[in-house]
Amino acid sequence: MKLSLLLFFTCFLYLQILFSQDVKKQVEVGIIEHLDEFVPSDIQLMNEDGKMVNLKDQIDKPTALIFVYFRCPGICTPLMDGVADVIQKLDMKLAEDYQVITIGFDPREKIDLAIKKKKNYQSLITNQNTDDGWRFFTSDSANIARVTEALGFKYIKAGTDFTHAATVIVLSPNGKITRYLNGTYFLPFEFKLALIEASKGHSGPTMNKILQFCYSYDPVGKAYVLNVTRLSGTLILSLGLIVFLVLIIRKPRKRNYPKN
Repeated sequence: MKLSLLLFFTCFLYLQILFSQDVKKQVEVGIIEHLDEFVPSDIQLMNEDGKMVNLKDQIDKPTALIFVYFRCPGICTPLMDGVADVIQKLDMKLAEDYQVITIGFDPREKIDLAIKKKKNYQSLITNQNTDDGWRFFTSDSANIARVTEALGFKYIKAGTDFTHAATVIVLSPNGKITRYLNGTYFLPFEFKLALIEASKGHSGPTMNKILQFCYSYDPVGKAYVLNVTRLSGTLILSLGLIVFLVLIIRKPRKRNYPKN
């Protein structure tokens, strides 16, 4: 019995190591949650007026922050579409109750391109103050590297493009990271709750690690796809453990019968 338990815990430990290693392999592209940490006070960005401003100074209310690059052929547009959609559906006033900040993480892109992208979304959102409530910024490579690292946004260059994740990083009025909303579609209730919690400085975890384990980013299709190999391998190993335990538990014991 002791040997059986030892084998079980050895296999369980192996599963844990496998899980953690797979997540770490994907860290170079994805999100590392930095909940309860603060936006650095030395990040300089260029605003829509062409002036360099401090990011921390721009955050004075619950803030939904997204990283994109404006020539992105993949998930950046669906991400911004999702943000625009939830802004219209939300029963909160943009620029008063909360704000959205978009930071272009490609240092080759200038503020003119960011402004052009903003105008595209302003034409879609007619019921909110996007002039003051949804602001776009660009910056140089040094500042971009610092802010993406501080907020846990991991990406790699792929030719002239980038491989990266899609997420909304929710910040409190004093710049504390309170939540990550992964994906490109957001329920108004979920988005509102995240902003309300941020206004109180309350943070909450996501299912980020499980999502990273189950999905891999396909740079060809520019989308997240289910990692069937990893999931099936884990499932087979788990089922094997269950069968092993059942056989051990139900193993018949020898009975000693009294001699006549």
